[in-house]
Amino acid sequence: MKKLISSGRNIKLTIAYDGTNYHGWQIQPSRPTVQAKINNAITKIIGHPVSVIGAGRTDKGVHATGQVANFVSHTDMPTDIIQRAINANLSDDIVISEVSEVEGRFHARFSATRRCYQYTILNRPYSCPFQRKNTFFISRYICLEQAETICQTLVGRNNYAAFQKKGSERLNPVCNVFQANLTKTDDLVIFTIQADAFLRGMVRAIIGTILKILQRQNAAKEMERIIANQDRSVAGTSAPAKGLTLTAVKYD
Repeated sequence: MKKLISSGRNIKLTIAYDGTNYHGWQIQPSRPTVQAKINNAITKIIGHPVSVIGAGRTDKGVHATGQVANFVSHTDMPTDIIQRAINANLSDDIVISEVSEVEGRFHARFSATRRCYQYTILNRPYSCPFQRKNTFFISRYICLEQAETICQTLVGRNNYAAFQKKGSERLNPVCNVFQANLTKTDDLVIFTIQADAFLRGMVRAIIGTILKILQRQNAAKEMERIIANQDRSVAGTSAPAKGLTLTAVKYD
């Protein structure tokens, strides 16, 4: 078996995918993952195995429009040809939208300074079959003004252990949230959050908590108490993965 290349050209990918049929980004034995599909496609066209590094390890069913990854290769293939060749070897639910050559020290995960996620809720009395794969349907009315007040309590540097998936506890659950807000376009309520790092399951747990406390009096104060408590059991049930999309990764 050929060995991985440890030096050479550093190739950066921007990736979009529908996560419906995948067990997340990261390779898992005997399960379809986005990383495995891209690894296999690249290996086929350049002739040696690669390990594609992703900026965000999205979970099962989570989508992306702006995932970033990189790999190292000695190939002399131009980047536009690399892009077309990879896409030709992928199914239509994964697309490489951009390919560029970057400096050797660039690392898709560790060089990232911010990641941005959006969670989309279809908020109307009846569902839509054409949006069932990428939205969470909620028939009861969501008061945008009340929800936005709750969102503002999330901004800042805090311990977000209350929103961390059990069994995946990180040694340092402190994150710096730069943006957390809700917007509405027609029947779609879109929650946008941007931070320097995210705990596993954090965004879906936040959405579930907002929906849990939304109709309570002093809901914003309730969210502050939940954050301060740092206990996953007091927060809401995680919202479904299908509404979540990794939209951007930023580098300084």
